[in-house]
Parts: sequence; C-alpha cells; structure tokens
Amino acid sequence: MRTLAFQMPDRGGGPSGPRMRVGRPSRRARTLLLTLGVLAVLAMAFIMFAGFWTDWLWFRSVKYSSVFTTTLWTKIGLFAVFGLLMAGAVGLNVWLAYRLRPPLSAMSMEQQSLDRYRMSVAPYKKWLLLSIAAVVGLIAGASAAGQWKTWLMYVNGVPFGKKDPQFHLDVSFYTFDLPWYRFLLGFGFAAVVLSVIAAVVVHYLYGGLRVTSPGARATAAATGHLSVLLGLFVTFKAIAYWLDRYGLAVKSSDFKASDNWTGLRYVDANAYLPAKTILVAIAAICAVLFFATLWRRTWQLPVIGFGLMVLSAILIGGLYPAIVQKFQVQPNEQAKESPYVEKNIKATRDAYGIDGTDVKDYPGVPNAGTNKDQLRKTADTTASIRLLDPNIVSPAFQQLQQVKGYYAFPSTLAVDRYSGQDTVIGLRELNIGGIPKNNWINDHFRYTHGFGVVAAKGNTATDKGAPDFTQSDLPSQGMFGKDFQQRIYYGEQTKQYSIVGGPQKELDYSDDKGEKETSYKGDSGVNLNNPVNRAAYALAFSEPQILYSGAIGEGSRILYNRTPKDRVEAVAPWLTIDGAPYPAVVDGRIKWIVDAYTTTNGYPYASRTTLGQSTADSLTNSQRAVVAQENRVNYIRNSVKATVDAYDGTVDLYQWDTQDPVLKTWMKAFPGTVKPKSEISKPLMDHLRYPQDLFKVQRELLTRYHVTDPQTFLSGSEAWQVPDDPTTKAGTAVPPYYLSMKMPEQKEKDQVFSLTTTFTPNGRDNLSAFMAVNADPGTPDYGKIRLLKLPTSSPVDGPKQVQSKFNSEPKIAESIRLLRGGDSEVEYGNLLSVPLDGGMLYVEPVYVRSSGLKYPLLRKVLVTYGGQTAFEDTLEKALNVVFGAEAPTTPVPPENPPTKPGEGTVTPPTAQDPTVKAALADAQKAVEEADKAMKAGDWTAYGKAQSDLQAALKRAIDAEAKLTAPKPGG
Repeated sequence: MRTLAFQMPDRGGGPSGPRMRVGRPSRRARTLLLTLGVLAVLAMAFIMFAGFWTDWLWFRSVKYSSVFTTTLWTKIGLFAVFGLLMAGAVGLNVWLAYRLRPPLSAMSMEQQSLDRYRMSVAPYKKWLLLSIAAVVGLIAGASAAGQWKTWLMYVNGVPFGKKDPQFHLDVSFYTFDLPWYRFLLGFGFAAVVLSVIAAVVVHYLYGGLRVTSPGARATAAATGHLSVLLGLFVTFKAIAYWLDRYGLAVKSSDFKASDNWTGLRYVDANAYLPAKTILVAIAAICAVLFFATLWRRTWQLPVIGFGLMVLSAILIGGLYPAIVQKFQVQPNEQAKESPYVEKNIKATRDAYGIDGTDVKDYPGVPNAGTNKDQLRKTADTTASIRLLDPNIVSPAFQQLQQVKGYYAFPSTLAVDRYSGQDTVIGLRELNIGGIPKNNWINDHFRYTHGFGVVAAKGNTATDKGAPDFTQSDLPSQGMFGKDFQQRIYYGEQTKQYSIVGGPQKELDYSDDKGEKETSYKGDSGVNLNNPVNRAAYALAFSEPQILYSGAIGEGSRILYNRTPKDRVEAVAPWLTIDGAPYPAVVDGRIKWIVDAYTTTNGYPYASRTTLGQSTADSLTNSQRAVVAQENRVNYIRNSVKATVDAYDGTVDLYQWDTQDPVLKTWMKAFPGTVKPKSEISKPLMDHLRYPQDLFKVQRELLTRYHVTDPQTFLSGSEAWQVPDDPTTKAGTAVPPYYLSMKMPEQKEKDQVFSLTTTFTPNGRDNLSAFMAVNADPGTPDYGKIRLLKLPTSSPVDGPKQVQSKFNSEPKIAESIRLLRGGDSEVEYGNLLSVPLDGGMLYVEPVYVRSSGLKYPLLRKVLVTYGGQTAFEDTLEKALNVVFGAEAPTTPVPPENPPTKPGEGTVTPPTAQDPTVKAALADAQKAVEEADKAMKAGDWTAYGKAQSDLQAALKRAIDAEAKLTAPKPGG
C-alpha cells in the first residue's frame, strides 16, 4: 500500500512521478541558519548593551558614576525581588490549583468539551506554568523598578522634626514612608487579583469549578483555595482603609477656600475618619470569615460579610459624610471649617517657605512733608533703575556683537551684578543654523563651540540708545579682561553632539587676520579611541560614520548632553531644575549657575500647586523654559546651587539649604554627590541669587496665603492676583524683575540686589501690594520676603493703570506717534515699580526699532510719581522733571491738578491759549471715546476716535507753534 501511495500522481498540479521526499536541511543550510540566528541574537544584545554602555561612559566622564550604579542596582534589586515575588505568587497558586484538582471529572457536556483543552495543555503544562510566571514577573518587576525613588526615600528618610496637627506623626511619614506603603499595598492587591484569576482558570479547566455541570459548583479544595485568596484581598482592603486615614492629611479636594486644597476639613475629621476606622474593623471581620471557609467549606458567611462590607462602604463611607456636610457644615461653614483652614494656612506657608514673610502697611501716596530736593536725592539712592531690559535688547547684542552668523545670543539675556552694578550679560554661543555649509564634518567636528562674553551696564545706554557695553568684541575684552577661558562648549543653545580633540581641527574664531583653529584640551566627553565605544555611539546616535570616519582618531572625544539643564538633571535626577540657568565669569572661567529644587507632594495640610502654571509668565511662551510643566507639589526648597563649566562641562552640586530634610535624604542615598555649602568660593557666592521660579511659586501662593486669619481667608475678600504684563497684549502674568534697591525699613544701608513683583486685587487693576525678596546671598537677610500692603480705602494705580495713563496722555501719545514715524516700531521695556517715600515710583524704558535697523534703541524714559508724569530722553532728566527740578521737554499735565497757585509743575504759557486748550480738550475726549469703543469691541468707533485724536493733537501743535514762533523783526 505504501509503495502504491508513492506511485499515485501528484495532486498539486506538477508533473507526474514519484513525490520528492522532504528531508532535513543540508548541513550547510543548518550551519547558515544557526549562524544567522546567533548573529541576530548578538545584534539584539549589542543594541541593548549600547544604550547601557554609553550611559555608563557618560556618567563616568562627568565623575558621577556612583549615581549611575546606585540607580542601576536599585532598579535591578527592585526588579528581581518584586518580579520573583509576583512570579512566585501567581506560579504557586497555579500549581496549587492544579494539585487540588478533583481526581475524576464529572461526565457532562461541559467537562467533555474541556477535555480537549486539558489534553492539549498536558504536554506543555510545566512550560506553560513557567511562561505565565515569567510574564507576570517581568511586568511586575518593571513596574517595581520604576519605584526606585520611592524606595530610596523610604530607606534613607530623614525626620522633618515637625508633626502634622491631626495624627501627630512626623512629616517624614507622609513624604517618605506612606508612598512606599501604598506601593506595597498596590503590589499586594495586584498579586492577589492575578492569583485569583489564574486559580479560577485552572480550577475551571480541571473540574474544580463548574458552571453547567450537575452537582456542586465548586469542590471543597477549590472553595478553600479561593477563600484564602479572597480573604487576603479583604485583608489588604482593611489595610487600605487604615492607610486611607493618614491619606486624608495629604488628600486634595475642591474647596472654595482654595482650588488646590490639601488636608482634612471638618467632614474629613468628623465623618470620613471615623468611617474609615469602622470599615477597617468590618473588613477584618470579613477576612476572618473567608479564612474560616477552610473549615466550614461554605461560602454563605463570607458572602454575607463581603456584602456587609460593600454596603457599609456606601453608607458609612459615602452617605454619612454627605449628610454631615449638608446639615452640619453648610449652615455654619466658617465656624466649622476655621480650625482646619488655620492648619492649612500654617502648613502651606511653612511648606513653601513663605511663613517668615514680613508684611507692612504702606500708604501708596507720597509723604506731603518731604522736601522735593531731598526726594530727588532719595530717588537716586533708593534704587538703581535698570533701563536695559534683558528681554528686549538681545537683538542689539546680536547685531552689534554677533560678529559671525554662526554665533547667537539667547533671546532673553541674564541680569547679574559686577562691581556693585546691575549688568545685563549674554554668551556668544554656537548657532548651528548659521554655519555657512551644513554637513556632518562641519556640524560635528569643525564648528564645535561659541566664543566670548558680552556684558552691558543695566542702568545706562549710549547717546544713541544702544547698550553701553562693558565687555565686548571677539576675543572678548573689557571689565573681565581677556585672560580667561572664553570658549563655550556647553551652553543653552548647544544641543548637538560634537567630536573634538582628534585629527580634525576646530574653528576657534575669526578676526581681521583670518580664521584661528584650535583643538579641545579639556577632560570632558567620552574617549572614542576604543572601537567598542565607537560602535556603541554609532548605534546610539544612529550615525554609522562614527564607526569608520577618518576624522576620528587618537584623542577624539564625543561631547553631548551639553545644555546646563540637561547635565544637572542627568547627574541629579531627584532634583527639579529651574527654567533659567544664567552665566557668570568666576575665577577665570565661564560658569553656568543652575538653581535646583527638592520637592514633594506629600506635605500634610499644605495646598498643592502645579509648577508649570505657577512659573508661567509673559516670557515663558517662547523665550525660556517652564520648570517641570506638570509637576504638582506642596513643598519646595531651593536646596542646591549647581554650576556647569562652559568649557569642560564639569558639574558641581552645592548644598544650599542645610536644613532641608528632603535634600539630606537624597544625600544619604547618593553620598558624595553634593558638596557642602562651605566649599562655595567667594567669587561664586557673589553671583548667586534668589531663583525666579521659586519666587514665582511663592508669589502665586501669597495671592491667597498672605492672609493668616481663617475667617478672612474663607471669605476671599483679601485675595490678590498677579497682574498681567501691561507691556504686552497676550494677557499673561508680568514677570518678576531683578533690581538693586532699598525697601522701606530695610536693615542694610545700601541698595540690595532684589527680585520684585506687584499684586492687584482679584478682578481689579489698582495696586494691592508690592513684594520683594532679598536676592543677594552676601547679605544677612538673603531670602527675606517683604510685602508692602497698600490701603483698600484709597486705591493706588497698578501697573496696567499706569501704562494706560502713559498711553492716554495726549503729549506722550503724540510723541509716541512721532517715534513710530515711517515703519518704526515702539517697544515698551519692563515697567519697574519702586517704593519711594510712601509713594510708588514707576519707570519704563521705551525702545524704538526703526525700519532700517534690526535692533531696538533706547529713546525715551517714562516716569511717574505722585500724579506727576515725565517722558524724557534720559532717566535723570525724567526724574528731574517729575520732582520739579527741571522743566519738561514734553509738557505733561499732572493727573491731579494743583488746587493752589504755585503748586505742581510750571504750566507752559501756551497751555493757556484758548485754541490750544480746546484742542487738548478734544484730544482728551477722543482718548476717552477710544477707550470706551475698545472695551465695547466697536472697532469702527475706535478708528474714528483715533482719527479725532490725531486731528486734535495736530491742531494743538500747530497753535503752539504759532504762539512760540519768533515775531518778525523781533
């Protein structure tokens, strides 16, 4: 028969004849397949190895290998422990379910259909068990490895020395311990749930559980097994209820007192808290009933207990608190909630470092008894008014000091102080987009670094309105000298990798004598002499040229992770980095100074804030980064000052807040990574400052938490807001400004480098407060926050109102129109506010960017004080006019006209002319009509009012010109 079968014709449509016998592949084919398989495995292994190896090489190059190894071993340990635990739990329960299977299956249609599956699984049951355990173990291990920060904080936690007001536990329990306990609980729930699912499937497959078969639905063994697992689940639920009690102290909820309210309220303390305690007892009893099923072999009592627990959770945990809120709290909310609001206020002010804020009442109007001459002198000594706006003058730096197209300055420059003077400073960084010809050699070998520092005085400009440079040119020279390392291999704009130090020379800079070349001599970067390293980086960067290029040779090093923020984040992944690193020349080196924060969202009772929202302002849309966009925190400290060397990329971390328990915890976890504060050199200390992002978070909190009385806090009557930037139309918050100034009743006699901002009442534009923090670490009051609170009974103009009055003054409006002549653009600089002798001095530089000029020049200065306004070419002239020491170039009527002869500024004779007076009155009426039309959105009426304004101003100017024209023969 077999012979006949081989002689049957082929039914596949091919030629007739005997079938070809399909045998094993030839030895050569097997060898080839085996070789290809081995190569594929090796390739995959090398791909995984490349990422690991390049990370290790980079951390070793920056001398922070301990961070890499500590993090790596922590992740491996967590992966192994929790992966094995999960695999063991699920595998054990699958094995138990199999061992507890009934010896004979019931003869039913259900069991007969399952026989096919049992027979197909039988040969592979061991491998199937191992596979299931391995898969769940890998998933659980990977999840646990992601908790490495939680584990390190738990095992290294340092006490805060402060206790929460409800449970009287140290704050460290909530910040370091509770997150780890919650992870363990979540892991326990996952292990039990997966074990139950696996056990149910096995019991059903082998007849321990039946759906349609006659007789009992479960065998005694299956009942006991599943009861124990369900008992464990309910036990974990009891533990969860117990931890939920402490979780109330860090629970966020919607509450009219605060959008991000955290902590217990009346209903939490008097309804949820006792309800959770009762539910713990009920869940514990229910768990005992499930465990008792091992002996009773019945589901009746556990099911009743479980139903009781669910019902109790609905009634006690949900309905009862709602009743308490409805009938006890709402009828008398302020009295009930006040004790808890007081706890929230205290905790929030402490957690954000605003508890020591010094609040003083400030009149907001000038002292009537002060001599004007003395007031003029006081204006000079009170503040060093910064006219050079670092957010506007970058194009001037670019046009005047760029030198070559492949250099660039950041769009927002930094403010620092040198020799006691506020200074605007920027680095001439490499601009990869400006390279004459982009190719791999040029982009990564030839053009590798920027060159030089450019600085200008903050409070003056040249006669033409350009920055008054104190350090300039290429190579850079001036106040810093020229004998310092000017090459910038690491900077905010340097985001591509470079390969330096090898046979390929780099372009250093160009001067009148031609191009200068250099070769990197620093220790930074990873050596590419090793072919393994070259292969790893070729793979990691998807650049095969790295492997075989002749431009790489002896001494070649690859530089990457080159922005200051990236480098500090990499070596200290537990820190939150400020969005604005800034450069300074320190000890003959250019150093990037980076502020770093320790944060947590587990501080009991402290309300949370979203860092990205709190730190956003009119400059963060496109000009600078926002710190930690989505991070929600309720504790923050500027605990670390970091520096990054612009030449060799060296990263140094310095302990700044020596009392911060979160930083102490991380220093225990990563010993030796953070240097003590005492190692900060004096030259570096001179350039440290109070960070902007921390200040913005604090000012956002102080809009509500300047109030310490719970009743007032609840009413919201004293709530403030950060005003919108009046110099833009984007409706975004005004940025804080660095300024050297003296606050009223300040201890220091001299001006102090400060960070300032203003507040307005909610929904209104008048000024409610002025805030300043001492930003100079060389003074005893560094970090001291001072608030000047203005009266609500007599409103004082806020920034937006001041800007509006600037814009609505007919003489100023006409001058602005003339400045806009042709295609020129007028740009308003930072509107600075300075408390002066009871009043508020406002100063705003005005820049003009003409059509033929690509950068703005300082042309005018707006100043207002005590109802007097000046619009002059220089700050000195404007101050003289405002304080009556000099006649104005552009006469501006006072906001409050004098009521007695001789008071106020001198009235120009031409202002008494009927034609001029009528024209000015028409101009004022047109301004009012334009304002009404703009508010109503009637742009037709707005355009007509603008035309009327221009016509009235022209009549006034023509009439004034006739009056002042010299008489014939005079």
